[in-house]
Amino acid sequence: MEVLKEKVEEEEEAEREEAAVRAERGEKVVRPMEVRREEAPMTQEMLRDLEKKLSDIEMAIPEKLSTFTKDTIDTSKLPLSYQSNTLKEEHLLQVADSFSRQYSHLCPDRVPLFLHPLNECEVPKFVSTTIRPTLMPYPELYNWDSCAQFVSDFLSMVPLPDPLKPVVQEEEKVPPKKYAIKPPRDLTSRFQQEQETKKQEEIKAEEERQLREEEERLLDVEKAKTDPLHGLRVHSWVLVLSGKREVPESFFIDPFTARSYSTQDDHFLGIESLWNHKNYWVNMQDCWNCCKDLVFDLGDPVRWEYLLLGTEKSHLSLTEEEEDGLNDDDDVENLGKEDEDKSFDMPPSWVEQIEISPEAFETRCPNGKKVIQYKRAKLEKWAPYLNSNGLVCRLTTYEDLECTKTLEIKEWFQNREDMLELKHIDKSTGLNVDYFKPGHPQALRVHSYKSMQPETDRIMEFYDRARVDGLVKREETSKTMTEYYRGRSDFLSYRHVSFGDRVKKLSLNSAESNPRPIVKITERFARNPEQPADEDVAERVFLISEERIQLRYHCRDDHITASKREFLRRSEVDHKGNKIVMTPDMCISFEVEPMEHTKKLLYQYEAMMKLKNEEKLSRHQAWEEEEHRLTISIYDTKRNEKSKEYREAMERVMHEEHLRQGGGQLDYLAPFLAQLPPSEKMTRWQAMRVKDECLSDFKQRLIDKANLIQARFEKETQELQKKQQWYQENQVTLTVKDEDLYLSYCSQAMFRIRILEQRLNRHKELAPLKYLALEEKLYKDPRLVEFMKVFV
Repeated sequence: MEVLKEKVEEEEEAEREEAAVRAERGEKVVRPMEVRREEAPMTQEMLRDLEKKLSDIEMAIPEKLSTFTKDTIDTSKLPLSYQSNTLKEEHLLQVADSFSRQYSHLCPDRVPLFLHPLNECEVPKFVSTTIRPTLMPYPELYNWDSCAQFVSDFLSMVPLPDPLKPVVQEEEKVPPKKYAIKPPRDLTSRFQQEQETKKQEEIKAEEERQLREEEERLLDVEKAKTDPLHGLRVHSWVLVLSGKREVPESFFIDPFTARSYSTQDDHFLGIESLWNHKNYWVNMQDCWNCCKDLVFDLGDPVRWEYLLLGTEKSHLSLTEEEEDGLNDDDDVENLGKEDEDKSFDMPPSWVEQIEISPEAFETRCPNGKKVIQYKRAKLEKWAPYLNSNGLVCRLTTYEDLECTKTLEIKEWFQNREDMLELKHIDKSTGLNVDYFKPGHPQALRVHSYKSMQPETDRIMEFYDRARVDGLVKREETSKTMTEYYRGRSDFLSYRHVSFGDRVKKLSLNSAESNPRPIVKITERFARNPEQPADEDVAERVFLISEERIQLRYHCRDDHITASKREFLRRSEVDHKGNKIVMTPDMCISFEVEPMEHTKKLLYQYEAMMKLKNEEKLSRHQAWEEEEHRLTISIYDTKRNEKSKEYREAMERVMHEEHLRQGGGQLDYLAPFLAQLPPSEKMTRWQAMRVKDECLSDFKQRLIDKANLIQARFEKETQELQKKQQWYQENQVTLTVKDEDLYLSYCSQAMFRIRILEQRLNRHKELAPLKYLALEEKLYKDPRLVEFMKVFV
């Protein structure tokens, strides 16, 4: 105990020196705890005087502290705990009133404490009892950042027009009376009216000019302008203390923005009080340096005055020397007895347990949308899947304070099949930039454009490692297209395509039916170390309109010039259909070191044919903008249409299987027994006739099914032969696209033919077995068994 007394004396001496320094600066220091300690022992008369003074103090409690009214909430449906207080809650309110009177007496210069505001039913409730810790079944709420973001989405701050004045209701306009005296006739001059109109227009123009100048002046002095309400506003926020759940240091959370701030931040000027669901603490430290010098040790009664004594609170931080000095067991026992005598447990919370349905948790904002207005900016939020295009957030920045001139727009998306994440729209330049996450069908990463119309300027960047062709970047204009590659096996690194003017066609108006003609294709290749430089192509140019192909090879290290070769590309047949033979004038070459095999026509012919195939593959291929679709989790049974269709299909299959099983029990002799007279008993001859008719009918059905399969097989075979004949006749003039379509058709046709052939063979194998099985059933049928004994 002596060590504690020495510690207290040292702190008091330090506070006196600090107060002396502040007194020299002219600052006023309030030290209620020191005054309370230095007072002499109070007599009975002094206690009676103090009690009288405390009873005379009236607490200024606002009449309406809650924004809820009877018009917004039906209080009759609320639980009984909302409409009244228990005896323990009444006792707690009395303790809070006593504590508030003592605080006002000791600290008259500080604002009244926020202890027991009115709830929805206008019943005073202690602030700590409004908190009810609840564990929610959503993992997103286990961390402070996602939990704060979830709460901030539900809160909407509506500021008053004047923070220091209440809202003034406008006067109601009196409706015009039915019977009234007519106004006198207007005898003013039209010329004077026109002159007055011109004068008003000039005045208006002058006012607009002055308004623009005033806005410019305000922009200049806006940064230097001081806030008249600085330090007068009162705000509540969340304090997270260090220690538990591996929190390294204490920090603040703004509930409206979900942003975290350090306790050293200049935005927080001071703290009046703290509370949780267990206790209430009043800050007794000086906030002259904002919250930077505050010590958040709630177990220190010198710095934090607590309301309830017996509740759990953070222990006082002690050094090792102080802990060694606490060895007096008697004093500890006495302190424990005093605490037991003065302890008071916090009543249970009067609010209901929070229940958040999955739909409400996913909706987040009220009605799924929230708008936050900032200075020269507006933030809009939507719940996931609320917009068909996956839009969840939009930030719009403006140029003026009235928010009429849009400067730029940023939009964030979620659950998009094309993996679009962010869209940036610059209104000043008209440039749109789309950013995609990995997973786009074409591995698109960034898309910059001004218009989505075809044949407009655009730049596309790709995830080259996710693409087979290694495309890194594509730049398109109305006349050209440039592509950059990386990491290709053929060492292609650059491709430039030039387009000509589109030929006008009256019957075809779309860009797809009338594509732009390609004039020139330029391709550049990186050095392939496995090939000689004279055979490794560095640049390849296809002059489509001139029917020429130019090649430039890589230059050797010991040479200053590179080999070149030019081919005159002609059609393979002339106008009469005769095949054209390769001639020496169709290839012009310049070789640094000529070789024998390169001079042969066969080598040149094979090179030209290979270049023709490469030219077909180098054609421009562009994709259209697909419809915006959203990705849905397989566990989302409400929105997953594929899962829903699969479930319905499974239910339909089970229903059909059930009907099929029931159909197996149908009477296969019923159609034939219905032809017999109902009143007569069946004879042997009639039984034989029914059996024969049933077997013949089943046999005919088997034959019809076989004929149907055979007819479909022959039809598919004939169509495939016709297609093959068409291909043989037009093989020379077909394009790459036509060849791909032909090969795809052949593959599908062969698949159908094989299936039909297998079905036909299987039917031929099973048909006799089915016939014999039916015949055996007829012999064992209880209605025919008596007449069939002779034949068994």
